[in-house]
Amino acid sequence: MQLQLATWEDVGAYLARSTGVIIPIGSTEQHGPNGLIGTDALCPEVIARGIVDATGALVAPTISVGMAQHHMAFTGSMTLRPTTLIAVIRDTVDSLARHGFDRFMFLNGHGGNIATIRAAFSEIHAEISLARAGNAPSLHLVLKNWWDTPKVKALSKELFGDKEGDHATCSEVSVTQFAYLDAIKPAAFQGTAPRNTGFGDAADYRRRYPDGRIGSDPSLARPEHGRRLVEAAVTDISDDWRALLAET
Repeated sequence: MQLQLATWEDVGAYLARSTGVIIPIGSTEQHGPNGLIGTDALCPEVIARGIVDATGALVAPTISVGMAQHHMAFTGSMTLRPTTLIAVIRDTVDSLARHGFDRFMFLNGHGGNIATIRAAFSEIHAEISLARAGNAPSLHLVLKNWWDTPKVKALSKELFGDKEGDHATCSEVSVTQFAYLDAIKPAAFQGTAPRNTGFGDAADYRRRYPDGRIGSDPSLARPEHGRRLVEAAVTDISDDWRALLAET
């Protein structure tokens, strides 16, 4: 079930059988010459829909703008400050917890969000632990990076080897090509993408990685590869979802 396509009565009926919710979270940032700016939000959104089909989960609206200040030298990129993203995550959890949800899986599509998501979890847990009203019910908060599951990692290695890279990866571009076939962007690549040597602000990133890629060759991306990667992610993360629901 997608929250945006449900009525309030639908959600009430869902809560009678489950208190878990999946929240896709990503970013709006450049993804090299042939990667869509929405890649990091689109990938977890597509995978979440597959998990709905596999498990009957409820999926909340995607948090589509993340912590991406280092991409701001590329036209079209957007970012939230870490403090702003923490506030968005806290308000999202608080809103849904008010209705009775207590198991939250943040299905993430952007590596730059990881530290901030974890900081938001710490803030949420601290607020509950320090509440003067006594022991409040626990909230179970889980971060799952879609690209970091056993089946996805094995398949990425099989398909792309050391050409996968760290940003504008073959895998994520393949997933968006599978999901949005009409939006495939042919591109001419200028040489090998620089390997990851770190970066600071947006200007530093642009100097180090002129076309946006880090270590990747997304000319290898294919819609069929994307289909297989989505299936692998859905299989692995559906198992993690069931485990979260079973926690006591």
